[in-house]
Amino acid sequence: MAFESLTEKLQNVFKNLRGKGRLTEEDVKAALKEVKMALLEADVNFKVVKQFVKSVEERAIGQDVMNGLNPGQMVIKIVNEEMVALMGSETTEIAMQPGKSITVIMMAGLQGAGKTTATAKIAGLLKKKGKKSLLAACDIYRPAAIEQLKINAQKQEVEVFSLGTDVRPPEIAREAVAYAEKCGLNVVILDTAGRLHIDEEMMAELSQIKEEVTVHQTLLVVDAMTGQDAVNVAKQFDEKVGIDGVVLTKMDGDTRGGAALSIKAVTGKPILYVGMGEKLSDMEQFYPDRMASRILGMGDVLSLIDKAQQNLDIDEEKGRDMAKRMKKGKFDFEDYLESMKQMRNMGGLASILSMLPGMGAKAGELESMVDERQLVHMEAIVLSMTPQERRDPKLLNPRRKHRIAKGAGVDISQVNRFIKQFEQSQKMMKQFGGKKRGFGGFPGMGKGFPRF
Repeated sequence: MAFESLTEKLQNVFKNLRGKGRLTEEDVKAALKEVKMALLEADVNFKVVKQFVKSVEERAIGQDVMNGLNPGQMVIKIVNEEMVALMGSETTEIAMQPGKSITVIMMAGLQGAGKTTATAKIAGLLKKKGKKSLLAACDIYRPAAIEQLKINAQKQEVEVFSLGTDVRPPEIAREAVAYAEKCGLNVVILDTAGRLHIDEEMMAELSQIKEEVTVHQTLLVVDAMTGQDAVNVAKQFDEKVGIDGVVLTKMDGDTRGGAALSIKAVTGKPILYVGMGEKLSDMEQFYPDRMASRILGMGDVLSLIDKAQQNLDIDEEKGRDMAKRMKKGKFDFEDYLESMKQMRNMGGLASILSMLPGMGAKAGELESMVDERQLVHMEAIVLSMTPQERRDPKLLNPRRKHRIAKGAGVDISQVNRFIKQFEQSQKMMKQFGGKKRGFGGFPGMGKGFPRF
């Protein structure tokens, strides 16, 4: 998961700072030396790290901080603020043309960065904002590019404009804009060709497209897993073609995070979106303050709320009804199935927990804490029950349990254990339902997993 190692190291530095009643100038400098090493190991640009540490040090070594009631906390606050400033301070949106005018967005980037998928993902995000997008297939060199764009566009329920592989990309772009005008569409996203490396031919083609049509926004798609290379690519594209913003893909992978922390400072161009997974819904607006909070292990509850609002399809009345049943301990197996479905829509339990405060540095432990395979077995057990059994667990006698075990492909002991855990959870929900302490954990969570 992105930033896992960096978060863990920063958390250790902050832990030491919090443990000191008073801070000396030497304490601050020693802590910032560790911060510097952690950032460099995360592949953050050296000049960016140097300036960042200098800015933090200038603010931290002052009378207000050193003589404050909680100097360690103040230093952490300064680190957070400087990190937000490093990534751009404010959230940047795609600049849309006013009224019914068409906004033309050109997607650029190297081959393999995830440009075609990012094109469809952005179209999906814009659709939620009421925009009608047309995806123009301008990559005529990669055999599967047009087909891939069509498949992804169909899933997002947006239209694709293609003239095949025998028409030059600038002409395709021009015709796509004309088609959008005729059909009343207000956004045209050009999916252009990439190369394995930056070359004059690719840059020339992007410039020709810009000469043929008015491109309002040029978005560069870069692979976050390439670290400093992503920053260098962004710099070169901006110098040769000109870019307005960056889309970082594969931020959910084993990336050290250097690109996210360096791009704005090196190129001056904002990060607009980050790709957090392979699903078409796994594209997030980039919020510098939220990203800094994630990196520092403070969680990202606001993004979690956004995710819930976008992906949960429980209506308000149904949600209230489920909450009442949980408080009374009447949460049944039908409710369990619904909970599992909603959890999956939000990226899984581990993904949800990683956004909670204090869990960022423990991302590597989440897989052992949350046994996703066991959760799949639990779901198979519930799906092997009849609707009556799900609604009334008291019907589950030994004969029915054996039938369920056979249907789920698990041992009878797993069925008995799961039902016992479920009954215990029901009791805990009833016991704590009227209190602010919340509810117990779900069956399928590993030993030692925190209770809610």
